[in-house]
Amino acid sequence: MTMTAQPVRRPIHAVPVIGWVIRDIERDFDSIWYLLAAVISLLVIAVVTWGVQVLSLVALAAVPVMFTILIRITRG
Repeated sequence: MTMTAQPVRRPIHAVPVIGWVIRDIERDFDSIWYLLAAVISLLVIAVVTWGVQVLSLVALAAVPVMFTILIRITRG
């Protein structure tokens, strides 16, 4: 690890839940599947609780992510 990466990583690792997940994935990459299962479970619970509006909000939040991915793919 370089000296410039340390100040950026430290605040992210200090956030309780996000830091624990990032450190766990750094140690064992297969634990990302547990994170994916938890996120999908939370999405299903939210849809059962609040209905289809949750799916539309998730799709709305995914639009910038997909645009970024598509732009990165086309730039090659």
